[in-house]
Amino acid sequence: MTEITPEVLKHSILDALKYSLVRGPKYATREEWYTALAVAVRSLTIDHWQNFSAKLAGVDDRVVVYLSAEYLLGPHLANNLLNLGLTEAARRAIESLNADLQLALQSEEGQHKPFELSFDDLIASEEEPGLGNGGLGRLAACYMDSMATLQIPSLGYGIRYEFGIFDQRISRGWQVEITDQWLRNGNPWEIPRPQISYSVGFGGKTTSATDEAGRYRVYWRPARMVKGVAYDTLITGYRVPFANRLRLWKAESHDSFNFEAFNRGDYMRAVEEKVFSENISKVLYPNDEPQQGRELRLQQQYFFVSCSLQDMIRLHISRGSAIGNFHKCWVVQLNDTHPAVAVAELMRILLDLYYLPWEQAWEITRQTFAYTNHTLLPEALEKWDLGLFSRLLPRHTEILFELNRRFLDEVKERGADEVMARRLSLIDETPPKYIRMAHLAAAGSYRINGVAELHTELLKRDVLYDFAEIFPERFTNVTNGVTPRRWIAVSNPGLAKLITSRIGDQWVADLEAHIRRLEPLAEDAEFRAQWRRIARENKSRLAKLIELYGNVTVDPNTLFDVQAKRFHEYKRQHLNVLHIITLFKRLRRDPSLDLVPRTFLFAGKAAPGYRMAKLMIKLIHSVAGVVNEDPAVGGRIKVAFLPDYNVKHSQDVYPAADLSEQISTAGKEASGTGNMKFAMNGALTIGTLDGANIEIRRAVGPENFFLFGLTADQVRDLKSSGYRPRDYYESNPELRECLDMISSDVFSRSEPGLFAPMVDELLGYDPYMLLADYQSYVDCQERVSRAFLDTEAWTRMSILNCARTGRFSSDRSIREYCEKVWNVRI
Repeated sequence: MTEITPEVLKHSILDALKYSLVRGPKYATREEWYTALAVAVRSLTIDHWQNFSAKLAGVDDRVVVYLSAEYLLGPHLANNLLNLGLTEAARRAIESLNADLQLALQSEEGQHKPFELSFDDLIASEEEPGLGNGGLGRLAACYMDSMATLQIPSLGYGIRYEFGIFDQRISRGWQVEITDQWLRNGNPWEIPRPQISYSVGFGGKTTSATDEAGRYRVYWRPARMVKGVAYDTLITGYRVPFANRLRLWKAESHDSFNFEAFNRGDYMRAVEEKVFSENISKVLYPNDEPQQGRELRLQQQYFFVSCSLQDMIRLHISRGSAIGNFHKCWVVQLNDTHPAVAVAELMRILLDLYYLPWEQAWEITRQTFAYTNHTLLPEALEKWDLGLFSRLLPRHTEILFELNRRFLDEVKERGADEVMARRLSLIDETPPKYIRMAHLAAAGSYRINGVAELHTELLKRDVLYDFAEIFPERFTNVTNGVTPRRWIAVSNPGLAKLITSRIGDQWVADLEAHIRRLEPLAEDAEFRAQWRRIARENKSRLAKLIELYGNVTVDPNTLFDVQAKRFHEYKRQHLNVLHIITLFKRLRRDPSLDLVPRTFLFAGKAAPGYRMAKLMIKLIHSVAGVVNEDPAVGGRIKVAFLPDYNVKHSQDVYPAADLSEQISTAGKEASGTGNMKFAMNGALTIGTLDGANIEIRRAVGPENFFLFGLTADQVRDLKSSGYRPRDYYESNPELRECLDMISSDVFSRSEPGLFAPMVDELLGYDPYMLLADYQSYVDCQERVSRAFLDTEAWTRMSILNCARTGRFSSDRSIREYCEKVWNVRI
């Protein structure tokens, strides 16, 4: 393979500009230069992908398939350049191209608009693929990265959403959702595969008959057929000649134009099938409050798992393997319940298309799937109205009823009584009847895992208690992880360079084995000074973004206290706000108070239909509007909100944080991954014993973690004994004053009563125990302030957080999946 020098890369970029974009250098826009660079880099990954294809064809181990409704990939360019070892070559190639461009423009002065070509600007100009909502999708992306780096033959499958997670704008403090047109300039990283497509049916009816061999057969006659077309993205591994494939499905119509209807003048009916089909992959997570939204979401889930299974079986047969060996050659990881309908779909394919007997089909199915649960919230365990499900998927409904009958017989044989059997049933018989997708995933999988030690224990104790009683051997834990390539090397290049200068660069490929070598450097005064300098540079860069997008000027010398995550009541952004109001109230009472200056930064999106989460965002802006302008505060505390939080923004947020807010109610967060990213970049955590916080605290040391709040057991005990939030309100003067300030419209003068629903819920119900944890949280924040005053000690703690987070690499997670779940050799 030719060595990729800056000069070679420069000519590849010019060729892409000329032959792919048909543009001359003097006329190309910044977006076109970015595309040319992306095309040139993508071409270098093709050999790596061919190594994957060769390994896939000859592999004698199981191929790993990751089924996920989300992939929050983030920008590709910087990550691929890092993995290929070409970051500096690309920078120098662009510098050379810019020098040539300036000479050309000078020679034709006045004929072209002045234009400066900058490598950093090209990196920043990339449109982020909007294929995910939050932690679930970002985890899938980290795992694809790690599987490629570890050279594990694997395929990711999902949906090529035309419009991704919405862009968030803030108008008068309220979240406004804007269409995410991430494909408006095309996507140079994807490879369309129009020759790879599959038909997916919906609706219709089933009939039964006896075939010529005397076998009972069921035939599904769908009312509508949709075509799924493949689009591939290559996922490169770090410094290895290997790239896995992420295959996303776009929905199209088999017959996009009804000419007969058009000739009759029925123009809407002429394109009806096209509209119906393309809607399926139109948008990520439609609002499922209306019936149409729920129906579309079920269509999406079935569409992508059907296409994916058909594709896997095509590959399986093309390798010369028998269908009866499918489970020996493939393992399919269900990333939460969204793809759980795959259990019924594989049964349908094996029964109706390959004519396998039920027992063999069920054995193959149950030995193929493994299920990752990502939630402890009952409302997040997906259920489908039986009427809707049977109307869209009549054959699958029949299979589910028979599957459920046999499954209940099995659990009764294992000791379940009638009451337990009803709880285990795949069908919730309470009118209107529902299909329990988590139960379908659990029944149809040979392994079930949680994503943090506490989560797995609570999963077995509460959410899937009956399954754990009947099938204890199926349960295991694999704590989540994140890729150090994206979250340190790409996001925090200054820190990456410093670490490499002291311990070498092996940590990028194997964080767990090497990053702990930083630990002795926490006692090196020069190293601590360098660490602080890089942190200050990161904070200055983030401060500019906050001013640009959040319209708030902040001081990089203050303590950057950051809570960046999806908005939900259990994540308790409003507990953070109560602390801010407490400090504000203290300063109003005594302006001479000696207070550690802080910048409180919030970032994250609320689901469009989640009214309370959107009210929390409004409260943050309303409090900021008062606090930031109050002369008694004098700028000592600033409240800011960074809108449209995504992977690009997070790459600036994680490296700049001093304090990471991980303050969910204990027992509610499955794991979290933002907590890992903050800690890897040296932020100290304030948090509860929830999710992976427990394991982070154990890893970094209790002395380097700010712990507060009730434990999961204490939360459960307090609720069962009769939790009365108003008692905390009445017995705690500071808490009472904070809530009274909100309810008396101090922060909503122009909209009286705006925050009454939030205060009423906290006083009357408080399901996430804010008032019970308030005083512990405020006291813990005072410990944070005292610690921050000792700069040298804080820096030591920061270094140790980074040095001790090696086990939270997604490489470790994937190794554990290979050993404990997939039975795949590395």
